Amino acid sequence: MGDGVQSGTGKSVGAAMGEDEGVGVGTGIGEGVGVAIGAGGAEGAATGTGAGEAIGTGAGIATGAGEGEGAAAGAGVGVATGTGAGMGVATGTGAGMGVATGTGMGVGAAEGAGTAGAGTAGAGTAGARGDDGVEELLAAVCAGRSGEVPALLVPLDAAARKRALTRLKALRAEVRAGKWATPPYHPNRIRSALYVAGAGCLPTAAAAASWLGARDLLIWEEDKPLALAALGAPTPEWAADLAGRLAARRTVAENSYPLLHGLVIRSGYTVAPTDGYVTGWTWHITDDRLLERLREDPQTPVLVAHALAMAEPPERLTRPLGRRPGRHWPSALLTLVGEGVLDRARVLDLCVSRLLRGGPIRNLRLPLEMVRLLEPEAEELRARLPDWIGIAADTPSLVAGYAQDVLTELASAGTFPVGALAEMTAGVLFRTEKKLVRAQLALVGKVLAREPGAAGELLPAVTEAFGNEDTDVQERALKLVGRHLPAVDADVRRELAEAAGLLSPTHRQAAEQLFGADLEAEETLPYEEILPPVPGAQRVAPPATTVEELVAELVVRRLSEEPVAFERALDGLVRHAHRDRAAVTEAVREAFPWTGWQQETHYFTHETHGVHVVLAGLLGLLNQALVDFRRSKGHPSDSCLHQALTGVLDARLWEAAGLVGTDALPFLLATPTWHTGAIDPLVLVERLREYRDLGVEPAPADLAQALLRVLRADPSAGRAAEEAAGLGTPAGGRLAAWLREEAAVGASVRFLRRDENRALRTYWLPDRLVADFGERPAVRAEFPPAFQWLGGALEATPRRCHHWVEGRAQWSTVLPADREVLAVCLLPTLTSCVEGDARGATEPLTALAEADGPVGRAVLLTLAFGLGGVDADDRLRAVDAVLVLAARGELDARQLGAELAWLVAEGSVKPNRLADAARTAAATGAYGTVWAVLAAMLPEPLAAAKPVRGLGEVLAVAADCVERCGAGGEVAGLEALASGRGSSQLVVQARRLLNALRQGADQPLTETA
Repeated sequence: MGDGVQSGTGKSVGAAMGEDEGVGVGTGIGEGVGVAIGAGGAEGAATGTGAGEAIGTGAGIATGAGEGEGAAAGAGVGVATGTGAGMGVATGTGAGMGVATGTGMGVGAAEGAGTAGAGTAGAGTAGARGDDGVEELLAAVCAGRSGEVPALLVPLDAAARKRALTRLKALRAEVRAGKWATPPYHPNRIRSALYVAGAGCLPTAAAAASWLGARDLLIWEEDKPLALAALGAPTPEWAADLAGRLAARRTVAENSYPLLHGLVIRSGYTVAPTDGYVTGWTWHITDDRLLERLREDPQTPVLVAHALAMAEPPERLTRPLGRRPGRHWPSALLTLVGEGVLDRARVLDLCVSRLLRGGPIRNLRLPLEMVRLLEPEAEELRARLPDWIGIAADTPSLVAGYAQDVLTELASAGTFPVGALAEMTAGVLFRTEKKLVRAQLALVGKVLAREPGAAGELLPAVTEAFGNEDTDVQERALKLVGRHLPAVDADVRRELAEAAGLLSPTHRQAAEQLFGADLEAEETLPYEEILPPVPGAQRVAPPATTVEELVAELVVRRLSEEPVAFERALDGLVRHAHRDRAAVTEAVREAFPWTGWQQETHYFTHETHGVHVVLAGLLGLLNQALVDFRRSKGHPSDSCLHQALTGVLDARLWEAAGLVGTDALPFLLATPTWHTGAIDPLVLVERLREYRDLGVEPAPADLAQALLRVLRADPSAGRAAEEAAGLGTPAGGRLAAWLREEAAVGASVRFLRRDENRALRTYWLPDRLVADFGERPAVRAEFPPAFQWLGGALEATPRRCHHWVEGRAQWSTVLPADREVLAVCLLPTLTSCVEGDARGATEPLTALAEADGPVGRAVLLTLAFGLGGVDADDRLRAVDAVLVLAARGELDARQLGAELAWLVAEGSVKPNRLADAARTAAATGAYGTVWAVLAAMLPEPLAAAKPVRGLGEVLAVAADCVERCGAGGEVAGLEALASGRGSSQLVVQARRLLNALRQGADQPLTETA
């Protein structure tokens, strides 16, 4: 490779010396290139990067010691080697002793004798070790020996650390680029060592914070103490600056607490607490010695105060009292309050303030539990009266109930001002929870019984309940106002009469009797049905025009949950990789410096992981046999339907992973043109024409998905079919035939009869659902294996899914032109949100409502299951879908009611959940639509031999709809129920509905957008 020569005279640097201070000369020939010369008693000057430095390559190590020091620097591992396999050692005695190592078949020694002794390196090569130890540091880092790094940094001066830093940055770039990918665990070891070494080489706190907070270097918990050791003994100001910068980055602070804590101790400064630092603190001190640790930590008062005020408290603080009471934070904090370590008033203020700010109940359990444990005295409660009023009005039900109890105690003791009670009453009565509302009306009644003169202030607040959705609550409020109406003056009476306009029509007569002439005559206007605007089709934006824009789209978190954005990014990746694979590859490596799919050999063995599999294919990280297997993978005949849907996307992604960056995939045919996932027929024809002109055959899965997305019912479909046939290609012929097929794919659904024995598999809905995909020979013959289930490859038998459901956000874009088939695929998952505790199953319903194709039984069943779902958000999405279909004129309300009827009658759909969904839909102004559904639903459950529990709530919503839209007619079974004895909600609401129907005037509904 070249020659490296080292020589020295007198007290030379790194030379092989004689016994005295005479002249000793040692020379060695190595594979590296570099010359270092020293003369007299000087340390020696080098033509390399530092004093006394020779450069070589290999694995040998050259060392020297004397009045001057030298170091051998090598490329990669920093060594000087010879050409043989053994090791040669040069030794000498005298004031300028030096040791050199060389390699050779035997031992090569440089020896000197006498005052002018001279030595010559033998068969091995003698490398030189310079004086800064950089090579040893680099060798340890490359080997991933992070534990050795702090000690190796100690002898390095500022100049040496600067040189080392340059090498460390270059090594980090190599690791990012995948040059150290084998063995698989080695890159992470190098990253750990880089993390520690960089900490000791960076000169400023800002640079150190950037390095120590880098996403690709935060690997192991054990690295943090090593990094602290590597930092040495910085000035207190420098340490505090670094601690503050790291603490300001939440993720970094959470994972770097040992380092941060050490910096705080060294600096002697108090770093302002942050969410990340406090979270890391709680994680590290939570054990069976929690109380002792809190007592010992001088920062405990400050950090606890921050933790109690956090929007999302650390998880360790919210754990309940379990089998290890020593780790229970609220109990430990209560003890510290009793000992005076924590200030009681301060803790109480923090907890009450946090409750007042509200949020999800999971984030309020800690402050609520602390307040309960502190058991505030009456004086402490009165001091925070405005806060408790706000908590009762605006926080989750559990917290509001506690605040209501607190204020009720004050009111019972006579220490709750009437004005404050009126403010509280208005806030609580605005809520929807019946328990809270009824309790508040009872509280006001007790106060008015004791203080009749307070009616003028309290009764106007009571009228807030006149607008409550529950007519029973309205009645209670009206009766309360009636009992105390004589105690108010004329102005208040008129104010109360004006508010009575909010009452349901069923209470109109009672209000007229109570207020008389003060109640304004009701203005009768024609009923007008209000439905949402019909969603318009939105074109999908073109793919990214630059690599930078593409990368920005690819790194978006949860990209796969936005189907259109995902498709745009995927198409953009394929297009840019086809144009300039090298540029895209480099950009991807920079954007994804450390990810599991780049480091783990089996990362894609069982999962596709979205677009990452395509990125891995671009970088050449995939096993070709695995790619071929996954591209050709089909589905067994007993596969669940969500597996089948997800398998379509998986097949496309594996196909793209195998072809990305090649001429075989210039762009994707299946990229949607509309936000629903559909493709304009003429656009697909143009794409196929471009493929023909390029001489490229469409990828099978890409073409199959494009055919499923093309709008066969679009007005331009006929023209597109003619143009596709004229392309003269097999793909064009397939498109032409597909566009002319009225029912290219199809499916139907039925349910087996329910067995009343819950132990049998014919009781639950998922076990009784049978989906039947009709035989489609063209699909079975021409589509890839992952798509052939659409041609009838699945057995028409009940099947239950026993594994985690993922990827539902992408399902709606698989079949945007055949929503009835899509609905059949969604039903198994939707049944679990009715009879199970699944959440999010209705996410595809909005897209289903906006999709193309006929609305049949399967679509209506998805709506029925959604309206009866366990989760309120699932029900809300189903309501949106119902209203969208109604606005588009595609909702068969009577058929939807018929599906709900048997589901309610058999107990699969709970009436209270249906009532909540129906009430929500009606409140938008769609009273006529909701009544049309309920009118068809009610006869079957009303005819049940045993009253259906909760049906009274549905009747209440139905009565409200009839009263507002003026509908008339008869409902089978309603009159018999209404004529029965009793005052249960079921009977009362049946009478109300019957009266409303008899009084209703059959008038046409006016729909408005």
